[in-house]
Amino acid sequence: MTKKSLKERALDLWHYFTTYEKTWFFSILILSVIFAFLFPEEDVNGVNGSLIMGLYLADIFLNILCELLISKQSKWNFIVSLFVEITEIAICIVLSYRFATMATTLFFWIPIDIISFINWHRHPDRQEEDLTQVRKLSGLAEFLCITGIIVWTVVVGYFLTTLDIGTDLFNGNEIIENVVCYLDACVSAVAIANGVFILFRYREQWIAWYIDALLEGAINILSGQYVLLVLKFGYLTNTTYGYIKWTKYIKSHKDELEKSKIKA
Repeated sequence: MTKKSLKERALDLWHYFTTYEKTWFFSILILSVIFAFLFPEEDVNGVNGSLIMGLYLADIFLNILCELLISKQSKWNFIVSLFVEITEIAICIVLSYRFATMATTLFFWIPIDIISFINWHRHPDRQEEDLTQVRKLSGLAEFLCITGIIVWTVVVGYFLTTLDIGTDLFNGNEIIENVVCYLDACVSAVAIANGVFILFRYREQWIAWYIDALLEGAINILSGQYVLLVLKFGYLTNTTYGYIKWTKYIKSHKDELEKSKIKA
């Protein structure tokens, strides 16, 4: 077999995405750059605002690429996700905030991305090997997840409010800082549930993304990170797209998925 040139690979990648997917991707990217000029970042904790904005834009680029690959049921989303995790850890360190999210990213998301890549690789679609088999969650599991998220939010959120870690991000406003602590705890809990859903290829990971996007958006507003609101808007639109695609797949592969449950 003749090895494809770089140009041919680039064309294959371009045609891999639909017109809607490419339009969505570049719309979010361009809108993010516009917001970066309209709402430039100030220096925080002695770090240059331009560097912080660069991290934000890198985070947006990697996240929307990862989102598209997940919606297309591609296992390669987990490789992109590893770079997302590294970028978001850097943001947390630079801004000295969101330590629950940073810990979750470091000790949960990075390992789960690697394990999920292996698991998804083991469950390809029988007709289209670029696709991975996906399924839906049971009612009892949903109830247990919601209960766990509530308990985690209260316990971890309270713990974060007891930490005396100074940051310039909230201009000394302790009320906002404490609210962000609880929101951060809830986001980390939803993220863990989301990671488990993705690992086992459950459609409900898209519902977790909805919740995550809304909570993250609230944190971004309180933190003055307006450029990241573009990413959250992108999450909400693509999450709807991904949920519909996965639901259609599940309905059209019902018999095949029932057989795979026995093997999983």
